[in-house]
Amino acid sequence: MQTQDPSKPSHRAIGRSIAAVCVLVVLFVAGLMWWWDTEPAQFDPLVVTQAQMQELKHPISVGATTTVTLITSVRTLLDKRGGYLSNDKLPPGVLMDNLPNWEFGSLTASRDLVRALRNDFSRSQTQSTEDKDLAEADPLLNSPNDRWLLPSSESQYRKAIGHLDGYLGRLGDAEDSSAHFYARADNLADYLQLVSSRLGSLSQRLSASVGQIRIGEVPATDEPAKAGSVRAPEGGRMVKTPWTKVDDNFYEARGYTWTLLEQLRAIQQDFGPILRSKHADVSLQQVIRELEEAQRPLHSPIVLNGSPFGFFANHSLVMANYVSRANAALIDLRELLKRG
Repeated sequence: MQTQDPSKPSHRAIGRSIAAVCVLVVLFVAGLMWWWDTEPAQFDPLVVTQAQMQELKHPISVGATTTVTLITSVRTLLDKRGGYLSNDKLPPGVLMDNLPNWEFGSLTASRDLVRALRNDFSRSQTQSTEDKDLAEADPLLNSPNDRWLLPSSESQYRKAIGHLDGYLGRLGDAEDSSAHFYARADNLADYLQLVSSRLGSLSQRLSASVGQIRIGEVPATDEPAKAGSVRAPEGGRMVKTPWTKVDDNFYEARGYTWTLLEQLRAIQQDFGPILRSKHADVSLQQVIRELEEAQRPLHSPIVLNGSPFGFFANHSLVMANYVSRANAALIDLRELLKRG
C-alpha cells in the first residue's frame, strides 16, 4: 500500500489555498471599488485662483478665475481618488460605471468651456486671431475619453492643462499682452445658450427613467422605433430608459452639474460688473443655488428608480427637478443679458 509523503501538500490543501487567495483578491477588488467610488469634493474657485496667481506672482486679472477653475476641474478629474477610470481595462476600474459616467459629464462641461474660451471669451470679434494655447487645448481636451493606447486620454488631457497654464500665465503677465479675456454680455449669453441645451437634454434623459410620452419626436419615415421607445397611442413616442442605464444618466448629470457649478461660481467673479449692470446677478445666484441642491449627497447605495408617486424614491426625477429649475433660471439670465 502506497503512503503519501507528509512533506508534500495534498490536492485538497492546494485547492483550499487557491480558494483563499481568490477570496482575498475578490475582497481586495471590492474594497478598492468602494474606496474609489466617491465623488470629489467641491472647491472654492476664488481661493484656488488666489493661490495659483500668488504662485505665478501675477495679480488676479479678468478671466483668471474662469481659467483656473477650468484647469482645476480637469486636474480633479485626473487626480481624484482612484485617478481617471473611464479608460481602465483591468479591475477594479473596468467593473465600475458610476464614476466613469461622472467623469464623462464633468469632461463635457470642461469641453464646452474651453471651446467658449477659444472662440468667444479670448477674442474681441470673429475676425480676430485665436489664442495659440487655447487652439491647442481645445482639441486635446476633446480627445476620446476611453482611449488607453498611446496617446492615452490622461496624457492628452494633461497636455491640455499645460496649454491652459500657458494661457493663464500670459493672461496675468503685464509684460506679455498676447492673452485676452473679454467679459462681455454677448459672449456670456452665447456660452449659456450651450449650457441650457445641455441641461435640457439631461433633464429629458433623467425624466425618461419612468417612461415619458414625447410629442413631436415621431420620425418622418416609418422606420421601426429605436430601442427603449415605443409608439404611444396619442401619436407621440413613449421613451423609457432601460433599467441598466438609469444610474449612468444620473451620474453623468452629477458630473456635469458638479463642474458647471464651479464654472458659474467663477463666472460670477469675472463677469460681476456686467452681471450687476444688467441686474442679472440674482438670476445667476439662483442657478448656482439649484446646482448646489443637485450636488447634495446621495444617501443610498444604489440609484433608486421608483415610480413617480410610489413607495420608493426615484433619484433620477429628483435630479431632473433641480436640473430643470436651474435651466429655467438660466433662460431668464440669458434674457437679461440680451437686453440693452
